[in-house]
Amino acid sequence: MILYQHNDTRALAIRLRKHALRMTSRAKSSHVGSAFSMADIIAVLYGGVLQVDPSQPQWEQRDRFILSKGHAGSCLYAALMERGFFSEEVLDTYYANGSILSGHVSHKGVPGVEFSTGSLGHGLGVATGMAMAGKMKGADHRVVCVLSDGECDEGSNWEALLFAAHHKLDNLVAIIDYNKIQSLASVAETLALEPLADKLRAMNWAVREVDGHDHVAMKALFDSLPLEEGRPSVIIAHTTKGKGVSFMEDTVLWHYRTAQGDEFEAAMAELDAIEAALTNDRSNIDA
Repeated sequence: MILYQHNDTRALAIRLRKHALRMTSRAKSSHVGSAFSMADIIAVLYGGVLQVDPSQPQWEQRDRFILSKGHAGSCLYAALMERGFFSEEVLDTYYANGSILSGHVSHKGVPGVEFSTGSLGHGLGVATGMAMAGKMKGADHRVVCVLSDGECDEGSNWEALLFAAHHKLDNLVAIIDYNKIQSLASVAETLALEPLADKLRAMNWAVREVDGHDHVAMKALFDSLPLEEGRPSVIIAHTTKGKGVSFMEDTVLWHYRTAQGDEFEAAMAELDAIEAALTNDRSNIDA
């Protein structure tokens, strides 16, 4: 049973980007490009794929979601707020002293967050353990983990990949946000992953590739999970760093840079324009 269905996940994704832009700019923190690349993935997941209940964050039958790329936590926090786990005012405290919303994802006091992340390479292992526990209990919930491509440099991920396939954890879904840029350079320059899909298939995972900004394609793929019975699923989502703001897109600068002043205004104006176009499209369809 899906507890919630957003009527337009594209509009939700733009709101997530706007929230993340405000949060990181106000706090003078970083990783806005990383938040933007996965905003469409997060919007589709929280817009009607993940079975969660904000009124019961610890509901036993909930799907478990782990954001292994915890540096992009602003986007997840925004999604949890939009989904009703806490009020928008809480977002205003992001990265401030005493706030529950730390720069990297924390589960301490934050409803809807399963596990604190940010030290890369830990999320998939934890998700694998959760999936194994679910299998042992005979539970029906899924465990979904979003990783960055750069974090695939961490060897702990490959241990988890081997373990999950060996134990046939088809209740586990890994989504790789493949924006092809990591902290200081491209992924290809830093430590090449290709042929990534072939490597994952060779490790006995069911593998699909998708445009990580195509909501229809992602929803159809998520609705078909598990991809294969008896195998964990991995979705390689091809994305663009900084997606949604032209001067941020596909550039390493916006891994750590914070939008201030004119840059903030220009970025918000571009997102506002996309949001207005979506609203206009819906109005034309309704008419």
